[in-house]
Amino acid sequence: MTGPAADTESTTPAAAPTLGRKVGSAAKWSLINTVVMRLGNFATGIVLARFFLGPEAWGVYGIAQTVLLVLLSANELGVSLAIVRWEGDPRRFAPTVLTLSAASSCLLYAVLFAVAPAVAGVLGSPEASGVLRVMCLCVVLDGLSQVPAGFLTREFAQGRRMAVDGLNFVLSTAVTLLLAIDGWGAMSFAWGSVVGNVAALIGCCLAAPGTLRFGWDREQARALLKFGLPLAGASMLALSVVNVDTMVVGSALDPLALGFYVLAFNISGWPVRIISEAARRVSFAGFSRLADSPQALAAGFARALGVVMAGTVPICVLLAALAAPVVELVYGERWLPAARALPWLMALGLVRIGCELAYDCLVAIGRRSSLIGVQALWLVILIPALVIGARNGGIVGVAQGHVLVAGAVVVPVFLLALHRGGIRVGTVARACAWPLLGGAVMAAVLLLLERYLGDSVLALLATGAAGTLCYVLCVLPGRALLKG
Repeated sequence: MTGPAADTESTTPAAAPTLGRKVGSAAKWSLINTVVMRLGNFATGIVLARFFLGPEAWGVYGIAQTVLLVLLSANELGVSLAIVRWEGDPRRFAPTVLTLSAASSCLLYAVLFAVAPAVAGVLGSPEASGVLRVMCLCVVLDGLSQVPAGFLTREFAQGRRMAVDGLNFVLSTAVTLLLAIDGWGAMSFAWGSVVGNVAALIGCCLAAPGTLRFGWDREQARALLKFGLPLAGASMLALSVVNVDTMVVGSALDPLALGFYVLAFNISGWPVRIISEAARRVSFAGFSRLADSPQALAAGFARALGVVMAGTVPICVLLAALAAPVVELVYGERWLPAARALPWLMALGLVRIGCELAYDCLVAIGRRSSLIGVQALWLVILIPALVIGARNGGIVGVAQGHVLVAGAVVVPVFLLALHRGGIRVGTVARACAWPLLGGAVMAAVLLLLERYLGDSVLALLATGAAGTLCYVLCVLPGRALLKG
């Protein structure tokens, strides 16, 4: 996609190594950033779940977080991606992007503030109304930070982004813990998120100086909306797919079940957040630079998918095979019901990671209509499957419905969309073959050893180490694909 301020110069072959070094460096910083932040969030969650917040509070938090994520998916109408994707000097159209982003974010928050009691009631948690109104202030703050954050992504400045995220984490965690200790319950998450987002906005402005500047150009606004609205629609559908299960559980089951499900889903999101989030901070910018060369794009996507799957499969298999002992060890015995849904949700997490990378690739090559179609189909089929699953199997049935729809419907449709974009099914299969083979072997080893060694801490450590070693040995033959 080329913006109204596009340069006419073409990328020369000599620029390719420079791009490769930029992407490689950004990916390393992004991975370090994501791992450090997620480990910190993981530790904070353990403390909160063990000592201060019960399943009911986690359920309220899950409802508020779900609504926030859906709003964030479209709060800037998709126009901020132009900062990363369009050619030319982004400072020419950045003021118009900021104006559109801020206006739409404020409007969304105003609507949410008015309907918060009704939304909370429909989702089965009337007490979440106040938490919703506070936590969704992050929508406005996120809308303001989109432009400076977009400049950091465009420039592959993930080192500076890590400093910003570190500031966000420290302040939000401190506020959340202090309020939780003081007995604020789920509201501690809300105010912690707001304080962290204020810090992130200030940090982004300092890391990308001069980018928080409002302006308006009618022609630019028209072009930006034409570019962004389909992406915003696809993004909202994608976030709805991921979060509609929380809404179904909240409305169809009791608050206790919702709390268990939210914890299980959060655990299943560990590899998604660590691996996929790190990759997506550079994948869209990288795919965008390769979009004009189908052969280079196919090779780049295959390599990126291979690396992401190789890093994700062992985490997913480990948490799925050892779900009950891991949950009991980390969170305590009262959270054990969450472990029943975890193996299915880990399978879903693995599918999500591949689909999210495919999503970024399809956006980069301009196949927005395909994305909207895929996400809409996913959501339409998913909702009845989740409702039926909740009525017949509780939180386990919901997780199983997720996996069934994703594996039987969504993955084939994504493969078709990628094939039409020039990335053949065989290319995708080769990228995933060794990690999936290693995952199957690892799962068999873990289940066998757990049966004979038990679930003590030392036994779990030995079982996990043996399974990981087997996985590494299986993946080694495919290491050539993962290099570069």
